[in-house]
Amino acid sequence: MSIYRRVLRYYRPFLGQTILGLLLSLLGIGLNLLKPWPFKIIVDDFLRAGPAAIRSDWRIWILLLCLALVVIQLLWGIINWITNYLFVKIGLQALLKLRTDLYSYLQSLSLKYHDARRSSDSSFRVAYDSQSIQTIYNKGFTNIFGSIITLIGTFVIMLQLDWQLTLVSLAIVPLVVGAIYLFAHRIRRESTSIQEQESAVLAQAQEGLSSIRMVHAFGREEFEVRQFQQQARQSLQANLRLTLTNVNSALVISTLMVVGTAVMYYIGTLHVLAGTLTLGSLLVFSAYLLMLYQPLESLTYTAWAMEGATAGAKRCFEVLDRQDDVVDSPNAIAISSADGAIAFKAVNFGYAQDRPVLRDVDLCIQPNQIVGLAGGTGAGKSTLLSLVPRFYDPTTGSITIDGRDVREVT
Repeated sequence: MSIYRRVLRYYRPFLGQTILGLLLSLLGIGLNLLKPWPFKIIVDDFLRAGPAAIRSDWRIWILLLCLALVVIQLLWGIINWITNYLFVKIGLQALLKLRTDLYSYLQSLSLKYHDARRSSDSSFRVAYDSQSIQTIYNKGFTNIFGSIITLIGTFVIMLQLDWQLTLVSLAIVPLVVGAIYLFAHRIRRESTSIQEQESAVLAQAQEGLSSIRMVHAFGREEFEVRQFQQQARQSLQANLRLTLTNVNSALVISTLMVVGTAVMYYIGTLHVLAGTLTLGSLLVFSAYLLMLYQPLESLTYTAWAMEGATAGAKRCFEVLDRQDDVVDSPNAIAISSADGAIAFKAVNFGYAQDRPVLRDVDLCIQPNQIVGLAGGTGAGKSTLLSLVPRFYDPTTGSITIDGRDVREVT
């Protein structure tokens, strides 16, 4: 739940627009629930009377009922268009904010963080994992709100039509909820695997193409292709596993809904033959049953989309929660100029804890003094220089400029 709360913080600036969209959604749901009633009136009040009871004004009433259905559909379509556009716009604005936060924070992290992972992984999180925040909002929260309101409204109307038939139709709901729960955890796990594999594919492609001159120079084209195929094949297998899970779950849930519909028609037909339910009411009831099952099915896909999006959001927040290795002292001050006296005092440093690069380095460089660093590859020349602008912090020891520790200045 903490991930969802963090996602919602990005939508706090758009609370007013979200409330407006939800109110419009309520109006649209109300119009949608009115759609079956003109048809019920036509069946029960006109068709049921038979040709012998036809009156001259009936054609006008039938025409008005048909026009009412068209008007309801038109109004519902307009409201649905407005709410969809509004919610998508809000989702994209929050996506922009998250991407900016991610990119800004990645820029502020030390080189130690970036050295420890491929740049393509960070790029994938900014470009693709960040989209999860829009998915959670557009396919999650707003969809859940609309589906729940539709379920409540449909359930109340169905109870008014035939409470026994309603209870029979709802018998499958616990089974559907159970199926959603069973498949949801598996979908989250497989979605996480897909995102990791896709990130690895991107990394493989970037590395191969960025060093294309070296690949051609040493005739490594076939090797690079094999490496890419191996990584892409792992991504393919991960996608197939998720697809298989989605297909299996959709089959189970759709079968449960068909069983519920078949039972409803059987019992409903018996009620019509017994005279306790009109034909129009049965037809309208079947329409509302479809309205009941549609949000249930929608909630199913929403749950799966949320599981996949949660995995992406988690990868984004992993970056934002990362504590940088290079931090300023709480009392750090800004300096605008310096004389340039640099001193290394008992400096030790290693990129990994068990692999030191610099050991007990003591060095003093006076202002305007030119110092040359000599040594073989890997001796630590570049590392030593990288410590002065604080690309890294020493493991132990200190570095000062004009007698002030570099950790105490910004």
